[in-house]
Amino acid sequence: MNIHNNKIIDFVKKKRIVTSSEVAQYLKVSWNTADKYLLELVVDGKIERIKKQGVNLWLIK
Repeated sequence: MNIHNNKIIDFVKKKRIVTSSEVAQYLKVSWNTADKYLLELVVDGKIERIKKQGVNLWLIK
């Protein structure tokens, strides 16, 4: 697990539900990079994704 993953998990715990854009801004990375990190966390079973009207919402599993 890389340092970004720990930061993301802490951020999601604090905010409860986040978007890919919010994570990108928080980490100061592109939306694509943030989305990639988030998808890795889904595969690891740490967070879950809800697709809603063209937006990905992410929350702790």
